[in-house]
Amino acid sequence: MLDKAASVLECFRPDGGAFRLTEIAARTGLAKTTAFRLCADLVRLGLLERDGDCYRLGGKLFELGSLVPRRLGLREAALPFLQDLFEATHETVHLGVREGHDVVYIERIHGHRTLSLPSRIGGRLPLTCTGVGKALLAFSGPELADEVLAGPLVRLTPYSVTDPARLRTVVEQIQVSGLAYEEQEAALDVSCIASPVFDGPTAVAALSVAVPRGRFHPAQLAPAVRTAALGLSRVLRSGGGTVGGTSL
Repeated sequence: MLDKAASVLECFRPDGGAFRLTEIAARTGLAKTTAFRLCADLVRLGLLERDGDCYRLGGKLFELGSLVPRRLGLREAALPFLQDLFEATHETVHLGVREGHDVVYIERIHGHRTLSLPSRIGGRLPLTCTGVGKALLAFSGPELADEVLAGPLVRLTPYSVTDPARLRTVVEQIQVSGLAYEEQEAALDVSCIASPVFDGPTAVAALSVAVPRGRFHPAQLAPAVRTAALGLSRVLRSGGGTVGGTSL
């Protein structure tokens, strides 16, 4: 039953939107009566909320998720640098970590002029379509790069790179410069520059600045992005981002 309950919660990915019971049953492959019973239990536990005929993720999940030690420590260590980066650019700033072949965003700061972006805190996107993802891909070891490039490459927009040879060249360029660029590959009319964050030989995170394509000036943004990433890496390596006495 635990597996079935987990499948109910998982079906709300990727956007967390509300679903009717019939939709949940169809998405999970569960019988409607089983789905109804599980949803009722999850509502009672605060893991789901019911709004009329629809169910949505409950507040208890947010409370638990915000307490995950590794991400909590990283986010708290990163916030001063993300805030500095935002003040230096006044553009949307992201912090992300890798999970499998995806980047998961754990922080986002934006100003009054919000961009139409597919990224959101707790959301995930393919490594190959985002600046943060490319930075993580380039500095997570050659085995990961080979594995990702051997599989089908996701296309989110007409500008997404789906040619393995071209993407390998991009990864090699990131490894040399320490900067990853993304131009309209995750969302139209949006460009991004990112840099990896280290606490050891491989990247533990990456941070980025996303801007409207018309305001994308890499030469102006690169120093601020690189400075923030280096500063956060220095703090993590010195033990400033520890959780329970264990370094991130």
